[in-house]
Amino acid sequence: MCCCTTCPEPIQGSCVFLSAARFECQAKDLTLPVTLTLMAGSYKITGTSLTFDLSPPQPLKMHCNTCSLVTSSGQLTGSKRGEEIDQSECVIRMNDAPVAGYQRDVGRRTSLRVIAHSSLQRVLRSRQELLNSSQDTVFIFWGPSSCMRRDGKGQVYNNLRLVNQLLPKLQVYVISRIKMLKFDELFKKETGIDRKSSNSWLSTGWFTMAIALELCDRINVYGMVPPDFCRSSTHPSVPYHYYEPSGPDECSMYLSHERSRRGSHHRFITEKTVFANWARTLDVHFYQPDWKPSDVISTNSSHNPVLSGS
Repeated sequence: MCCCTTCPEPIQGSCVFLSAARFECQAKDLTLPVTLTLMAGSYKITGTSLTFDLSPPQPLKMHCNTCSLVTSSGQLTGSKRGEEIDQSECVIRMNDAPVAGYQRDVGRRTSLRVIAHSSLQRVLRSRQELLNSSQDTVFIFWGPSSCMRRDGKGQVYNNLRLVNQLLPKLQVYVISRIKMLKFDELFKKETGIDRKSSNSWLSTGWFTMAIALELCDRINVYGMVPPDFCRSSTHPSVPYHYYEPSGPDECSMYLSHERSRRGSHHRFITEKTVFANWARTLDVHFYQPDWKPSDVISTNSSHNPVLSGS
């Protein structure tokens, strides 16, 4: 049975639940020669600052002058942006998006990877590339409190603790329930939409952009289309993921989720409108496709991701 009744990322499969035996099978090839320190952390937004907290408090010591935020979009297929992406000081990726076999388009390096709870099992399946070869990568996991609770009943958190025993210096952070609620507040403040009452789930892209705004002076986003892109009748058809060429169409996915009022869904287009508005005043730039936010219609966004409280 799933650890939660509704999945934050239904497009990526059901909520992750691994029994101890199944986890042991999935994780048997985790072979880093050092031991993982599971940093059961959280973050808060203070002004425009996103700070990682641990218990005891220990901030994530990561700052980058330039960041390449690489989406998983099929927009990157054939782009030959890999060398350009790797020129940034830090490279940020999401979920289980692979590098091997796609270096020419998406680059080779990974400094930070933000992962939804529903992607944990796929990360384990790709453990040789994503974990065993990632001693210098910081991993940040997010998920609903039912999966991430620390009282022994949070199945994803429990699995991460098992990873803790197998992988020595892999840097892993977990977002706390309180900080997840803060991100809900930020979404409502920027859009006027209550996430829960609209049956919406924030996407991994939302968390990744917010984290990047704290860690990076300049963000170069690769593969993110402008908010109105999919509403054009002439937009090209590309797969939702560059590594799944036969998978669902990107715009079909965005539009179906944006229009949905039943069940759990993401507000992909609404989120992109917020990102575009933030980019008006922050050092955020969009490539592949290349576009600027000057003509984006403002929502409730203050153009600055500010949320008080800890």
